[in-house]
Amino acid sequence: MNNSKTIIISRIDSIGDVVLTLPMAGAIKQVLPNSKVIFIGNNYTKSVIELCVNVDVFLNAKDLINNTNGLDLLLQQNATDIIHVFPNKKIALLAKSANIKNRIGTTNRIFHWLSCNNLIRLSRKNSSLHESQLNLKLLKGLLIKFDYNLEEIKNLYGLKLQHHSTTHVDKSKKIKVILHPKSKGSAREWGMQNFQNLIQLLDKNKYEVYVSGTIQEKFFADEICSKFNHVHNICGTMNLLQFIEFINEAEVLVACSTGPLHIASALGKIAIGLYAPMKPIFPQRWAPVGTKSYCLVIDKQCNDCKKGGECACILSLEAFKVHEIIESNF
Repeated sequence: MNNSKTIIISRIDSIGDVVLTLPMAGAIKQVLPNSKVIFIGNNYTKSVIELCVNVDVFLNAKDLINNTNGLDLLLQQNATDIIHVFPNKKIALLAKSANIKNRIGTTNRIFHWLSCNNLIRLSRKNSSLHESQLNLKLLKGLLIKFDYNLEEIKNLYGLKLQHHSTTHVDKSKKIKVILHPKSKGSAREWGMQNFQNLIQLLDKNKYEVYVSGTIQEKFFADEICSKFNHVHNICGTMNLLQFIEFINEAEVLVACSTGPLHIASALGKIAIGLYAPMKPIFPQRWAPVGTKSYCLVIDKQCNDCKKGGECACILSLEAFKVHEIIESNF
């Protein structure tokens, strides 16, 4: 087996999706330790990709797609293989034009039949596998191991940070808990009242609490933070790299199915995910996968909020159950 490949992984969507794709790079390095791994992503996810020790080069997707020199940039990589984890027609056609020898895609996209020469039959919609496992299935196109259980995946992220305290972290000896209430519409949300109920259960002499989110979500966080003197509103105060470092300084993160939840899980933090019992957004597909990860979901099959809106199922999850998980770890 050729152990000096240059392999491109292309995944140009959101943070959580990217985090659950990083184990592919770890798996490649385990089997092909002398290989070079290039990751095509977008600038929004650059920080998390560059923290992965198994990724050698980050490429900005826009530099390929929107630049007249995109083909030249791709040719400069001298890639032997490309794996289209997130299908993108322009990147797929560029890879063909660059004559990358092994172009791996799924049979589900018509443009892959025209641009890829190694098609993998993979249906995400009807699968019972986790998203990270589905991503790893595409390694079949490299003729290496592609079946992984979740216990194996926990050790494949490869996120490594230089340990240093951030200016946002309280220097007390209290246990630092991050609450991430919002999702920018990407997931069903637990609701501000439930987060407030959780804060009331957390002993202020034991825990220091931080509410995170985007600058647009600062107003919502103020609803909670103004009521407690041990709760800090950090919405919009950090870029992604700073926020990852901040998560690394904390002990606990509580969120619905969002990027920060998967980052915390990959970093080995106590990551508590809150989910709706509905395909395809249920925990079986999107649960955090880490050494200290948990998820809560009611035992029910429900599609009432399939078209969006408030989710009664996730709202019914009781704060004391989250509190019990946190307390059981300290």
